[in-house]
Amino acid sequence: MAASDAPLVAMLGIVKRFGALTANDRVDLQIRRGEIHALLGENGAGKSTLVKILDGLLQPDAGEILWEGRPVVLPDPEAAARLGIGMVFQHFSLFDNLTVAENIAVALPGEGGRSEVARRIEEVGRSYGLTLDPSRPVWTLSAGERQRIEIVRALLRKPKLLILDEPTSVLTPQEADGLFTTLERLAADGCGLLYITHRLEEVKRLCSRATIMRGGKVVAACDPRGETVAGLASLMVGADVHEVRPAPAHAVGKIRLELNNLHLPAPDLHGTPLTGAMLQVQGGEVLGIAGVAGNGQSELFAALSGESLAPRPEDVSIDGAPVGREGIDARRLRNAAFLPEERLGHAAAPRFTLSENVVLSRHATGGLVRRGVLKTGEAQRIAREVIRVFDVRKGGEDPPAATLSGGNLQKFVVGREILREPGVLVVNQPTWGVDAGAAATIRQALVDLAARGSAVVVISQDLDELFAISDRIAVLHAGRLSAARSARTATREEIGILMAGGHATDAA
Repeated sequence: MAASDAPLVAMLGIVKRFGALTANDRVDLQIRRGEIHALLGENGAGKSTLVKILDGLLQPDAGEILWEGRPVVLPDPEAAARLGIGMVFQHFSLFDNLTVAENIAVALPGEGGRSEVARRIEEVGRSYGLTLDPSRPVWTLSAGERQRIEIVRALLRKPKLLILDEPTSVLTPQEADGLFTTLERLAADGCGLLYITHRLEEVKRLCSRATIMRGGKVVAACDPRGETVAGLASLMVGADVHEVRPAPAHAVGKIRLELNNLHLPAPDLHGTPLTGAMLQVQGGEVLGIAGVAGNGQSELFAALSGESLAPRPEDVSIDGAPVGREGIDARRLRNAAFLPEERLGHAAAPRFTLSENVVLSRHATGGLVRRGVLKTGEAQRIAREVIRVFDVRKGGEDPPAATLSGGNLQKFVVGREILREPGVLVVNQPTWGVDAGAAATIRQALVDLAARGSAVVVISQDLDELFAISDRIAVLHAGRLSAARSARTATREEIGILMAGGHATDAA
């Protein structure tokens, strides 16, 4: 085969082992110039290992990589970048203490000083709807804003092959449409794109080929445009994935969570102040809060959970009690539960075992401490119950949290809170980066909890998720919370305009 006829990249018989675990088992993958190729699979299927090999972060134990028809060895990411491979990771590879511009400049050696890099960042941001402040330290950024850095950094290197892992998780529908247009233009210019996502509607729209992995192996390949979303999901998980079942008919009860004109200053120089936030959530309903990352989601979660105290007690109420000046444990004692965005480091301690992570959020409410003595057996029993009910896949009896895949850890931390049967649950990005099966499990659990009388608040950047599970949807933009509207009558376009800072009348 002539080099010009060869695939842009071909991975042939790739094997990668980690001890007794075979993460990639004789995997073949070919990507052509000018195509958008989906790589699909549930969490733990081996996708991340495969693309890390392609990006030079890992070395295969067997198999070979052909670049434009010629065998290559990729000893490190810089070697991959010199060939023209760009990578946007789901889990970020950033230096927290450097600014946005400094992080990007590290990947662009010899391409101008910081002012030139900052100019290019702003230019790309305007073109692609990925606005960033080049001078802002990364440690102050939300997860969504960090993902934008990864996308911009890759685009600035003008890659021949661009690998994208969950690239739309922080975009409004309008911004996602803009990104799709950009990707289609890149493909038309001959760039190959490998697209990894759990949003299967995007795959059907964008991709002409899909490779599906399960258990470290390639189990199917197809043209996703000819498949249903349910069919693609079934190929990924090896079983039918059911849609979220609507809650059975139930009465909506009293107001269980309320914000009363909450004004909260920004926690730091680059944070987002909350301005006049008003919110009422009744028992028996799921209230979704939409918004692009960096518009106050973290600050709102901290205000609801008690990690940030409000100026006045009456600014936040739980079951009628003013709790604005109470901390997180005091609010837990009022039968509220909270699940932050970051799985590792905030919702769970990476090196702690699963039973130890039960203690982190239940020590004040779960009967786990008596007269200063920790009841480890009870913590282990609760962990086993969460694992059973939420089908958490793990290695070992009580492994460290960091050893679980992202989807399984998310199921565990969600289950840890839901099995308490809280009267109020606030969860930030409940299914970010998890596969279709885990997402369905989590979403169903949230709907079912509300049906049993709890008030559930879901902060999410996934509009499909919010429309699937919410009774009402509000939008957070620049620290201002819109009035909530019925999820049955609101449209994606209307919510998207509010997410971008427009007004409800703009969507009429």
